[in-house]
Amino acid sequence: MANYKEIVTKAVIGKAKKTNSMHFSFTPDETVDTVLGCWVINHTFSGTNQSGKVGVTGSFDVNVWYAYDNDTKTKVNTKKFGYNELLNVPLKDEATLTNTSEIIVRSLKQPTVTNVSVSDGNIVLDIEKELGVEIVGDTKIKVPVEDTYDDYEEIVDEGEVENIDEVNEEYLA
Repeated sequence: MANYKEIVTKAVIGKAKKTNSMHFSFTPDETVDTVLGCWVINHTFSGTNQSGKVGVTGSFDVNVWYAYDNDTKTKVNTKKFGYNELLNVPLKDEATLTNTSEIIVRSLKQPTVTNVSVSDGNIVLDIEKELGVEIVGDTKIKVPVEDTYDDYEEIVDEGEVENIDEVNEEYLA
């Protein structure tokens, strides 16, 4: 009959990913004629436990390059946008999300502008991103334990060494 021991260790107890499309808009100081380019930089984010769900708070900067004044001048406008998401990450083996659980958030796909347009003097942006979340927490595993036995090899002396006090000198002759 095998004996078992329970070992408490840290392991990934939940893992999920989510793709999200977000819509933002802002009004620049000038009347925009044409959007010439748009890109996202400085994406930062972190995850926290919020009543058993993972709350992700993040932000990024969007640079929009546009022409104005009848397409005779250009300007780059930078705007910071923030977001908050509440993710329900499924947990494995009846694990629970606690305050001691480690939440790891990764950007699987950096925020990218998928569409930009001008509407009523506003620049309207569609931005898509993909986040991956891993939850590391305490879990138990059971391992079989062999019966305890002494696995050391016994060293046996070949024989005892005899001390000789007197030497017979004619023995070799």
